Amino acid sequence: MSKTTVYYNSACPVCAAGIAYQKKLLEAGASSLEWIDVHSDNEAVEDLNTDLAFVRERLHVTDAEGKKHVGADAFTALWALSPRQRWLSQIGRLPVFNILFRWIYNVFAAGLYRWNRAIGRW
Repeated sequence: MSKTTVYYNSACPVCAAGIAYQKKLLEAGASSLEWIDVHSDNEAVEDLNTDLAFVRERLHVTDAEGKKHVGADAFTALWALSPRQRWLSQIGRLPVFNILFRWIYNVFAAGLYRWNRAIGRW
């Protein structure tokens, strides 16, 4: 069975807290998940064929079928794996909500990335 791989940035305290929460919710399916901290393992981004800065800015998930999800879509993919959050995944995939969620996520992620860089987290 293939694993879902989550690429996240632990140097960002907001990101680290969000991932800690997701890990807690997804403990039951932990054997089918791999969590990769790109702050600790910079070379791991080569698996995604993108640059480190982009992965630091936005959550990346590669699902069990090998499909890549970035940003809001990565959260939607994770939520689909959690019995307690599956409803969020379903809402997040509806066209209007998907567009809105992507926009909010992209604005927030870009601002958070700039803030973390400005205070020297990386």
